[in-house]
Amino acid sequence: MISSWEPGTWPAPHVLYGGDYNPEQWSPPVWREDAALMRKAGVNLATVGVFSWARLEPAPGEYDFGWLTEVLDLLYDAGVGVALGTPTASPPPWLTVAHPDVLPVTDSGVRYSPGSRQHFCVHHPEYQAHAMRIVSELARRLGDHPAIRIWHVHNEFACHVPQCFCDFSAAAFRTWLRERYGNVEAMNEAWGASFWSQRYRDFDEVLPPRVVPALPNPGHHLDYRRFSSDSYLAQYIAERDLLRSVTSHIPITTNYMGFFKPLDYFAWAREQDLCSTDNYPDPADPDSPMLTAMHYDLIRSLKKDVPWTVMEQTTFRVNWRPVNAAKVPGEMRRGSYQALARGAAGILFFQWRASAAGTEKFHSAMLGHAGTATPGWREVIELGEELHRLGELTTATVAADCAILFSWPNWWAVEQIGQPSAELRMLEQVRWMYRPLFEAGVTADFAAPGEDLSAYPVVLVPSLYLLTEAEGASLRRYVENGGTAVISFWSGIVDEHDRVHLGPYGGPLRELIGGDVVDVAPLQPGQTVEVAWTDGRRSAGTLWQDLVDESGGEVLARYAAGPWAGYPAVLSKQAGAGRTVYVGTRLDTAALGGLLAQVLGERDAQPTAGVERVVRRTAGASYEFLINHRGEPASVPLAAAGQDLLSGATVSGRLELPPQGVSIVRRETERR
Repeated sequence: MISSWEPGTWPAPHVLYGGDYNPEQWSPPVWREDAALMRKAGVNLATVGVFSWARLEPAPGEYDFGWLTEVLDLLYDAGVGVALGTPTASPPPWLTVAHPDVLPVTDSGVRYSPGSRQHFCVHHPEYQAHAMRIVSELARRLGDHPAIRIWHVHNEFACHVPQCFCDFSAAAFRTWLRERYGNVEAMNEAWGASFWSQRYRDFDEVLPPRVVPALPNPGHHLDYRRFSSDSYLAQYIAERDLLRSVTSHIPITTNYMGFFKPLDYFAWAREQDLCSTDNYPDPADPDSPMLTAMHYDLIRSLKKDVPWTVMEQTTFRVNWRPVNAAKVPGEMRRGSYQALARGAAGILFFQWRASAAGTEKFHSAMLGHAGTATPGWREVIELGEELHRLGELTTATVAADCAILFSWPNWWAVEQIGQPSAELRMLEQVRWMYRPLFEAGVTADFAAPGEDLSAYPVVLVPSLYLLTEAEGASLRRYVENGGTAVISFWSGIVDEHDRVHLGPYGGPLRELIGGDVVDVAPLQPGQTVEVAWTDGRRSAGTLWQDLVDESGGEVLARYAAGPWAGYPAVLSKQAGAGRTVYVGTRLDTAALGGLLAQVLGERDAQPTAGVERVVRRTAGASYEFLINHRGEPASVPLAAAGQDLLSGATVSGRLELPPQGVSIVRRETERR
């Protein structure tokens, strides 16, 4: 199938299928067996070389690329394309022997030891020099190999060492601060350094935010988060630019990890040709279908006009949880179609062949320790056969009904020490707003604050604590031009430096709230507050209570008990041609779902419990994915007849889905 995919094009004309392949762990006879079995399984892309630095450069400046060339030749002859990895995520032992201070340091001053992976400081000049040298050799020696279709840079940047606090990092941080602020007084002002006598005379006095006796400076910590994300991005860009200088036509990516706190993926996506992600939901968690959908909606949204890939998932079981629950028959297939439904153009796994040794030897693979006798092998083959027939989906776009505003700097800031409640966790806030959408079959994009929102009739804003004036103005324009925004408590509180927007809370969003948030009263864990709606309904709130003085808005609900009884809990306000709904407590799921249903309006298709619905569209057809996440059959009403792409049958009326069942209903659309 590789012959139909021209190098330098994206997406491929077929759904990508395959996974990580680590031939350095195996002998040449196994390579030949793997190539034949990949062809049998329908594999058309293998990620190769990600952890092969010690094999490629067994001693400083001594290289062995012959084995990798042989592997690429075998894969190419088998019709398997290659995502060739740069091996910079795991330096060989000789590097840390020669330069022990390459090893990263924790905020408490502990230096890590080698013996695992990610054991480097990204700011260390020796790491940078050696990393760029192996990337240069890889590109120069193999960049023109006909099997290569994608460059895969590094692996899971910052996964185990999100920040380093060594002296090399301190020097790099000072350089970053000089570039950001220009002079030390501007930095002092941004950090509120007059508090606790923290004013600096010179940038040379600044250290990383290491362990301190009391509460740390939040502005200092926030900037170190930004600096660390930028530093890893700089390493990615350096490797990317080197690869482009040799193979300018090959698309370049790296694998994200979904909602991964240390890296601002909106900033990273601007530097990617395509986005990729690793996803390992827990089969024992009943929320895993929802969490996976949220993950995939985020990855699709980072680069909304470019199809993305699942770079890693497991076929059966991971190895790193206390108890590694296995996927039931059909669950691997069902989870793969969940990615395809939400915009993926590639379904890849970690890994192709299960390792015989090492930390991940009990992490399942497409080809397990029992070889083709592994229970999942038949499912691997069947999925490859199905995906081979679905090439028309690779350019179909996902039809989103609304957007959710999300910001990494906000995530970093809102979870710092010294907040009104440490119980407010950003991802819990996002899940709180996302759950009713998922259960109602409403598809959401994620958007960065300040992004153009005009395409969305509704925008949800979960606790956007950190908000710049420009971002606030963008949201106000969206509403005034006819959009509807649902804004939760603890939004618009501080600026980009974590300095409070003084006055009633809300800052740039104050005129959208419908009242003045004069203070907040967090609730204790397990504590609830009764909420009374103007239509007579009663519901509960948890976590938080905003204390709002009414001012120009319509009160939809009030606190019905407790010391703050009578204060508004939910308000609505007209603003220009649009409307806002402000929610001052964490409403229970039923109440929030009812509120969002009113805001979003009538749906074409009614939800079926446990069945996920997503629509992708092209110019000539729509594709409705129906995915049964339950362990029992589901009967799903269809809004219109169509053809099931997987079975070839015409379906109408009601569709019967077996446990873990999937249907893709294709419908022709009218051309204008």
